[in-house]
Amino acid sequence: MALLLAAVILTFALGAVHSILGERLVFRPMRTNSAALQDAGLRQRHLNILWATWHLATIFSWGMACILYWLAQEPPDTLRAFVIMTIAAAIGAGGLLVLIGTKGRHPGWVVMLLIAALAWLGVGP
Repeated sequence: MALLLAAVILTFALGAVHSILGERLVFRPMRTNSAALQDAGLRQRHLNILWATWHLATIFSWGMACILYWLAQEPPDTLRAFVIMTIAAAIGAGGLLVLIGTKGRHPGWVVMLLIAALAWLGVGP
């Protein structure tokens, strides 16, 4: 149970940090430099969907954290193990995607792989 709760905390934190830093480091500069957006061929509607998709990742991570929290309270069984391992695999695959896509320069992959490992190991007997 402790491993799953650690995964829950990290998943919530990852979502929060993702949204906060994204607003500060990505979207604020994009909004203030509209000439660069136009040079890149982006319109306001493109920026809006990028913004929504960015924060969608946070919402999904919080949803997964809630499911993991609930499952941490449940007795071990096959369905519980399947759901936890599916969440762990999805977060782990996301971590590998970030690792490969950024050549290891974005720290998110470390946290995502840690969350995946904690959840996978937290399945229990």
